[in-house]
Amino acid sequence: MTSQPLVTVFGSLHYDIAVFGPDRPRKGETVTGTSWHPKSGGKGGNQAVSAARAGVSTSMIGAVADDEFGRFLISNLDRKNVDHTFVRRHASNATGMSVAIFDAEGDYGAVIVSGSNLTLDEHDVLAAGDLLDRTTILVLQNEIPDVANVLAARAVRKAGGRVLINAAPARVLSSDLQQLVDIVVVNAIEAEMLAGVPVVETLDGALEAARKLVHLFPEVVVTAGGSGVAYANRKRDEISIEAVKVKVESTHGAGDEFIGVLAAELASGKTMEAALRKANLQAATLVGTPEGKRRA
Repeated sequence: MTSQPLVTVFGSLHYDIAVFGPDRPRKGETVTGTSWHPKSGGKGGNQAVSAARAGVSTSMIGAVADDEFGRFLISNLDRKNVDHTFVRRHASNATGMSVAIFDAEGDYGAVIVSGSNLTLDEHDVLAAGDLLDRTTILVLQNEIPDVANVLAARAVRKAGGRVLINAAPARVLSSDLQQLVDIVVVNAIEAEMLAGVPVVETLDGALEAARKLVHLFPEVVVTAGGSGVAYANRKRDEISIEAVKVKVESTHGAGDEFIGVLAAELASGKTMEAALRKANLQAATLVGTPEGKRRA
């Protein structure tokens, strides 16, 4: 691993279709929308763009199909200064995609179809071997196969890098992956899944959840939406940071913005508290920015 900070994101790329309306439909209901637009997504892609925007050299390992959606996503990584040398173009599977439906308050619900993201495997890890050897922080999520995450994490840890996982969507992590993670970042729902106990979405509740999870992971970050973020580690260091108050325009992508900035700041040598404060601020800024005015 070199001294030059490098964030590598190994994860999902989705072609997102964002639909806007007065409310999200209930079961069996049709709602008349007001507008829609395509955008680049996938937790992996979003987090890579966020890290690059924070000023750190960032690379993406992923998979898209050789189709219009895939080309759209590659073009976006190009524009956002994310190295996509190891984003594989898969010939048969369709590119991953999602549909997100936003209501008038900026909240949303989404359905994802993973597509080519599920083809990521050992071959992608081996192809990116030199990149993983140079990686300062590897960022993972739960939108690709667990075995692929394990292999990438093992390679980075062997080379002396650190592994950060955003354990979302919520699912049980394999014991092999748990042992390779340095930092886990979860929201209240994901913390509840991992800890096996109810988690209250308050700042105190987030801190209590972080304390419970340190028996599984050396460092734990629990986000609590509009309440803030909490941190705990096995040395019994604890941090609680209140959310920056903004008028909510859209919560879409806030978690990914937080992860990307956090990884970039830590890779640059910032303390955990400084990194959390910067990530907290940038996520709040995004939440307060209308979808149509966000940086393309």
